[in-house]
Amino acid sequence: MKYKEDLITEPLDKAPVPIGLAPTISSFPGLAGGLSRERAQAREDSLLIVNADDWGQSQETTDRALDCVVRGTVSSVSAMVFMHDSERAAAIAVERGIDAGLHLNFTTMFSAPNSHGQLAEHQAEIAKYLLRRRMNQVVFHPGLLRPFEYVAKTQLDEFLRLYKTPPDRIDGHHHMHLCMNVLLARLLPAGTIARRSFSFQPGEKNWVNRLYRQALDRGLARRHRLTDFFFSLPPLEPPSRLQRIFSLAKQFTVEVETHPARSEEYRFLTGNEIHRLTTNIRVASLRQISPCRPKSWNAKEPE
Repeated sequence: MKYKEDLITEPLDKAPVPIGLAPTISSFPGLAGGLSRERAQAREDSLLIVNADDWGQSQETTDRALDCVVRGTVSSVSAMVFMHDSERAAAIAVERGIDAGLHLNFTTMFSAPNSHGQLAEHQAEIAKYLLRRRMNQVVFHPGLLRPFEYVAKTQLDEFLRLYKTPPDRIDGHHHMHLCMNVLLARLLPAGTIARRSFSFQPGEKNWVNRLYRQALDRGLARRHRLTDFFFSLPPLEPPSRLQRIFSLAKQFTVEVETHPARSEEYRFLTGNEIHRLTTNIRVASLRQISPCRPKSWNAKEPE
């Protein structure tokens, strides 16, 4: 089956139906706001996580991410299992102590020799449904309950085999860990760190979209640890965008997702600008985030 790789890069971008705990950026020029005053003052929890997705998908993808880890511009990786380079990537991560979480994959065909049979059949069925139209992410499909459960559990078991430990954090390829068949069936192990939905400034997305994302994050926060904010590394222009996002990490826990396999992002991560932007900012791995989640959120700037 041929998959539409680039069909979904940001989930629910135009979701018309609100269905969980996203902080609101009340003033994008200063990128302040979103959390209670008590949370804002907990500076020991403030850090920047630069996470490379798709670790293990291919040798080039792994090697580029590894180069960024060695340079100190990537602090964590999200590992794909049952892919062409999964075995080698896992061996590298275990040997070097690289912080790796599970990158659940429901949409891209598995490419490892041990990924055929029932696993491939179930994934093809799921991918066909999810990629048919964007709205399918927000609709629970009871007929796919068992395929989703099988594909998720098999990837969790394979991660344990490769990395010698269960994943303490999970996100999704094309962000499909946020689809209704995953969330409502509670397929993500409770207590793990889960990737929240994207953070946006007021006006950047319509109110329905923001309500939906807040609902997703609220649901996630009941069973998982979350970062305070989550952004994609691109667009890289204007430079002030990343400067403002990185500045948030002086007060909050911020995850920035990157794909070093993409040449523009790789050049940025191996250049000098990122070191300038992260001066006096604590760059750390996702496993270092606090287990405590904020209980109150508002749109006021911290004093």
